[in-house]
Amino acid sequence: AENVVAGSVGAGGGVVFVFPGQGSQWVGMGRLLWGSSSVFGEAMAECDAVLGGLVGWSLSEVLGSDDPVVLEPVDVVQPVLCAVMISLARLWESVGVTPDVVVGHSQGEVAAACVAGILTLEEALRIVVTRSRLITRLAGAGGMVWVAAPAADLEPLTADGISIAAVNGPASVVLSGETERLDKAEAWCGERGWRTRRVPVDYASHSSQVDSLEADLKDALTGLAPRSGTITFHSTVDGAVLDGTKLDETYWFRNLREQVKFSSTIETLASQGLGTFVEISPHPVLTIDIATHTENTTGATVVPTLRRDDGDWDRFLLSAA
Repeated sequence: AENVVAGSVGAGGGVVFVFPGQGSQWVGMGRLLWGSSSVFGEAMAECDAVLGGLVGWSLSEVLGSDDPVVLEPVDVVQPVLCAVMISLARLWESVGVTPDVVVGHSQGEVAAACVAGILTLEEALRIVVTRSRLITRLAGAGGMVWVAAPAADLEPLTADGISIAAVNGPASVVLSGETERLDKAEAWCGERGWRTRRVPVDYASHSSQVDSLEADLKDALTGLAPRSGTITFHSTVDGAVLDGTKLDETYWFRNLREQVKFSSTIETLASQGLGTFVEISPHPVLTIDIATHTENTTGATVVPTLRRDDGDWDRFLLSAA
């Protein structure tokens, strides 16, 4: 069963593993797979051991709880998601699906860099734990809103202190900023007939509010020793392929501060002929945006891994198939 896939995959010239940011989590994610897949279970146990020296809770405790409140703190959900994504990537590799390129969205870049061999597991989890702890300082000062509109049409909002935090697709953008200004921005979008949805966070990542965290984040991550890696890392910060040695503490501040150039990154990879995109997450949140760039590619494959409340071994095998 753990060797169901072999050889080339998809119509294009390579496989892309895509790691999303926060938003794909659900209560009990990975719980059933931990008990039914030795590969996933061993990977999660490794993550649990590393996290044990960094946080005051365990993966098994968090994923074993049915209380949705457990996953609400950003400094819990982000490390848990990172561990789950790294473990899911190892599961895909165990059935013969290995990436030629990795792409991460916001915190997803940490997992991507680990899978690419740029960061050790210890370094990756240290980064995401540090990053999420510092984000708690921004709690209550802002928020984020998804808008179904082209990024260019939203540029006027930047004059009022709104940041275009992420461009996920041709008409899929996330705004970030102070709560009152976001309220006005949301009303402005509604007047133009654009659908909006509040992201369930109370902080403004990828905005000027992050500047207050720069010194402490860089100081906490001093001593990182990123390597070139063994898999191509396509940055959504710079929108280009980067050598892994450049992913130092300055890069990880920029990862939290600057716009996520996800749409242009996927567009570039699709235009280069990469035809298989696998979203490495407990629930698909980016597959639709990816598909907007591959819909004209004959035989292109865009698949999720698990789904909300459907996260056992059978679900994984269906995705692999």
